[in-house]
Formats: sequence, structure tokens, C-alpha cells
Amino acid sequence: MVAIEVRPDHIHLFIEGISPIIRLSDVVKYLKGTSELALFRVFPKLRQRFRKGRIWSRSYYIGTAGEVSSEVIKRYIGRVEHD
Repeated sequence: MVAIEVRPDHIHLFIEGISPIIRLSDVVKYLKGTSELALFRVFPKLRQRFRKGRIWSRSYYIGTAGEVSSEVIKRYIGRVEHD
């Protein structure tokens, strides 16, 4: 993971170097699943609020950087973090 920004209702992740044979949907599923387990372990009372065991929604968005450099994306995430 190159950069992360946590907002009240969503998260931006900038990830480089994932093999093209790995499905990005599997990466998202893994990140959501492991983070839910960790949050429930650290904050057990969350289970009362999220009785179905799901903190994250099913939806997600994946975009590509195209012609934008890694540095531009990292600057954007850092800028948004402080807005």
C-alpha cells in the first residue's frame, strides 16, 4: 500500500504492484474482511451496532491512475486528508 486516507464515510487506498493475475475484487474482499475482524476484536461493542457482522457495504470503486504519476496521486491523497 502506498497511501491511505480515512474519511468519515469512505476510504481512499492507493496500491501499486499488484500482480495482474490477482483479482482486485479479491483484494477488496480480503481488506474488508480482515479489517472487520480486527475492529471487532479491538472494539467488541461494535458487534452490538453491526449485528449482521458487516461494517463495510458491499459496494466499492476501483479506478486506475492512467497517465497520472504515483507522486500526483500521493499528493492528492495527502491534500484531501487536510481539507
